[in-house]
Amino acid sequence: MSSNAARQDATADSQGPPAVDSEGLSLTYADGTEAVRDVSLTIPRGEFFGFLGPNGAGKTTTIKLLSTLLAPTGGTARINGYDVVDERSAVRGTVGYMAQHISVDTELTARENLRFACEAYGVTGGDRIDELLDLVDLADVADTPAGNFSGGMQKRLDAAMALVHDPALVFLDEPTTGLDPKARNRLWDYFERINDAGTTIFLTTQYLEEADALCDRLAVIRDGELVADDSPSALKRRLGPSRLTIDVAGGQEAAENAARAARQSGLVTDETVLETTADGLDVATPAPTEDGPDLLVALRDAGVSVTGFDIEKATLDDVFLAIADDGTTGLDVERPQPTAAAGESA
Repeated sequence: MSSNAARQDATADSQGPPAVDSEGLSLTYADGTEAVRDVSLTIPRGEFFGFLGPNGAGKTTTIKLLSTLLAPTGGTARINGYDVVDERSAVRGTVGYMAQHISVDTELTARENLRFACEAYGVTGGDRIDELLDLVDLADVADTPAGNFSGGMQKRLDAAMALVHDPALVFLDEPTTGLDPKARNRLWDYFERINDAGTTIFLTTQYLEEADALCDRLAVIRDGELVADDSPSALKRRLGPSRLTIDVAGGQEAAENAARAARQSGLVTDETVLETTADGLDVATPAPTEDGPDLLVALRDAGVSVTGFDIEKATLDDVFLAIADDGTTGLDVERPQPTAAAGESA
């Protein structure tokens, strides 16, 4: 079973209220600026959730509303069952927050930073500190001032500080920004590890491969409003079918023969768009990985000489650009519908 599948099974079996349950959550500043508008979002416990959007779209503001750092001007939100307005202390006891900018004290050692965080959360005993130092691979430098650490090491210490009280939900606000690929991959491993252990993760990131690799589900915010909410694969499919490019030897006549053979093979369905080009075939299909090899075999059996083959699939970069460009690049943007509250019929 894959890691994502295991997480989804754990999510389905989880008990208790959702990690995040907001309805119409909004924030309007005194000057009339609407920073967040009518955000309705439900995140089950145990999910690895990604939150995407252009700079200034409202990602960090939404996190601050959900973590009680800002008070909403409209709507409601409950975190792990606690209201973000009426039960702020209870909310803060169940969440961790890793901000965009490193919050470690560079004059303190790694151990001292963690001890300070433990005291702030009322966590006693040195076992938790040793456990976290092991988790983020800093045990060997536990008594070294954080100012001597690389950026990646400081980020790992920062992540450990957000976990000292073993929170049920962790907000990670662009946690790997500025890290080299090796350091970024190490943090990915730590995030997956705590998620596999049951911690719900709410991640904002500008690295779309990060969201694709880690997240079970993604929501996209633009101009303070949610405009999409689905799995990474479903969001990519909404950009339209992927394309197969098949080059054949023999020019236009050979391309026409290849198109005829493809249609006769039975692999071209109502969901497939097949066109001939100067070099061969251009095939739009919802299942290129499955259809491509079968189509190549059919062309070979029909005596077509294939000289080139390529699959072009939609990526999260395409999704992001489509949304940032207000949907004009092809993404059929649909605002997600609010999830029915517990005890109500859907």
